[in-house]
Amino acid sequence: MALIMDGNGRWAKQRGKERIFGHENGVEAVRDTVKAAVEIGVSYLTFFAFSTENWCRPDNEVNTLMQLLVDAIRNETPELNKNGVRLQAIGNLESLPHSCKKELMDAISLTSQNNKLIVNVALSYSARWEIANAARKIAEKVKNQEISPGDIDQDLFSNYLETGNIPDPDLLIRTSGELRISNFLLWQIAYSELYFTPVLWPDFRRKHFYQAILDYQKRERRFGKTTEQLP
Repeated sequence: MALIMDGNGRWAKQRGKERIFGHENGVEAVRDTVKAAVEIGVSYLTFFAFSTENWCRPDNEVNTLMQLLVDAIRNETPELNKNGVRLQAIGNLESLPHSCKKELMDAISLTSQNNKLIVNVALSYSARWEIANAARKIAEKVKNQEISPGDIDQDLFSNYLETGNIPDPDLLIRTSGELRISNFLLWQIAYSELYFTPVLWPDFRRKHFYQAILDYQKRERRFGKTTEQLP
């Protein structure tokens, strides 16, 4: 499963607060969603936490977001271990502030033996960046004669993406009522089911998570086939 956590700013504005107030309260939504995912046996959960485009936001918001991320990772690592959750990250991690990257790498190391749920956090990430980066890596391999152009197919290309070690999501959830993908996992969601909810992210709880899954369970996934061809 994958989640676009949207609506923190609007949630804060509705309460007469600064946007960062929404981001701070969104941490509880992450915590409850992760616990719910563990309880019902979800294998992979990818959160869109910070896009490459988000660097264009006001400096004070970006700086506060990075500090919030550091604090959240540090505070949540014991809970992740308690629940058997392994942390991973995708994106241009080299662009993160040193303190943020260090906390992230420490948490990834400390949770590396857990196997109930893999939580994948997309940071400084965009799908177009990811696809271009994969193409660049493959081009280097061709240039060095490590692979030939004839070797390039969908499976090989997928292995060079940031998510090369995890399966494509069955379900993508976006909160806040916005009906767009916002440059997230464009390759991976080719056949994912999409679920949009008007709930703003700080208000998102396990009951909303379950509603999305129940809606997903009613759908028929044909992958280009007809209904009659399905088992």
